[in-house]
Amino acid sequence: MSGLTVGVDVGGTKIAAGVVDESGKLIASTRRETPATDTHMVLEAIADGVGELRTHHDVVGVGIGAAGFVDAARATVMFAPNLAWRDEDLRGELSRALDLPVVVENDANAVAWAESRFGAGRDHDDLVAITIGTGVGGGIVTNGRLLRGGYGVAAEIGHITMVPYGRRCGCGLQGCWEQYGSGRALVGEAREIARHSPAFAAGLLAAAGGDAEAITGEMVTAAAQQGDVGGLHCFDEIGRWIGLGLAQLAAVLDPSLFVIGGGVSAAGEVLRGRVEETFRANLTGRGHRPVAEVRLAELGWESGMVGAADLARTSDDSAVPGSDR
Repeated sequence: MSGLTVGVDVGGTKIAAGVVDESGKLIASTRRETPATDTHMVLEAIADGVGELRTHHDVVGVGIGAAGFVDAARATVMFAPNLAWRDEDLRGELSRALDLPVVVENDANAVAWAESRFGAGRDHDDLVAITIGTGVGGGIVTNGRLLRGGYGVAAEIGHITMVPYGRRCGCGLQGCWEQYGSGRALVGEAREIARHSPAFAAGLLAAAGGDAEAITGEMVTAAAQQGDVGGLHCFDEIGRWIGLGLAQLAAVLDPSLFVIGGGVSAAGEVLRGRVEETFRANLTGRGHRPVAEVRLAELGWESGMVGAADLARTSDDSAVPGSDR
């Protein structure tokens, strides 16, 4: 499929849609709030956003990046933790509503695809992209193709068990990686040291007006980038957990590149350097094997839209309006 496509990044709070050309350039975009508890209204919001973009651009397909488990047919969202979708035939409903081919993909897979095609991984055929935000997401590209697994839900790497019977996770299990290496974990660490060691966290408390519970991830990032000891400690902590997780993934997947994206990656080298140090120290067979690079993602907030749009263009799984696929 050639021509302009629309990529839609559907999250728990916002729906971002953008027109993307064949070089991965975002030409135009629009946003809607996510009515997360009403599946019909979510579909309407997606269709409305795509419709707005189509008034000014001739598009040939739509890709949806959904924060949830997408089936192997790239059609149905089986489960979305932050939306009311349960076995939602997203491709069928949207292809009928829009009269356009539609492909549905996990949002972190869409990010990985965008970075592999147009971003930090465009010179690598084998990479793992991790998105560090509220949780930890992931996408795996191997031999230039997304690894989706037998049932479509591969790369849910945030739910690898890092600490048996550890912190309770929103997925229902305990000790998941995202409980230790996510933006939520970063803020939790900052608030804990502010409560128990206020002198050590003086800079963080000053930024939060003296209220430990008011500390945000942006405050921790800014403090660390300015050399604040409390902020740097927090990045030391999550950097170790992220690096340890990368070492486990390398033992199984042996990628040539790890790409770190998501909101926490805005910390830049403060995060990347700490992750790489721990990754190298815990890599099995170190000293006797090539070591994957660790890079920061390049496409930022556009990546989900760009990846979903490109998958709509390149996928052979997109629905044809009026078909039974």
